[in-house]
Amino acid sequence: MKITRSMLFAGLFGLTCFAAQAAQNISKEEVKHFKLTKVGSISVAETGGSISSPSDLHEEISKRADDKGAKYYVIIAAREHGPNFDAVVDLYK
Repeated sequence: MKITRSMLFAGLFGLTCFAAQAAQNISKEEVKHFKLTKVGSISVAETGGSISSPSDLHEEISKRADDKGAKYYVIIAAREHGPNFDAVVDLYK
């Protein structure tokens, strides 16, 4: 069940459009194909329902990835936890 939800979240993230300078969600296969350089990892988790949907989570991930200088990110794990969504993400240039 958790794998299905993670896959669903990743799919929803990929369908969401953002500004050109925002970091983009990509697959592990794209990382290998384009030989991207990993620049770090982040964990996105808030309380109080501030990240209450997959689109809120995607926006926060993209913002934090931009702050770290990443152009791309791969979602390693994502889950719904009560009223919040959280994720662990690898960042790439």
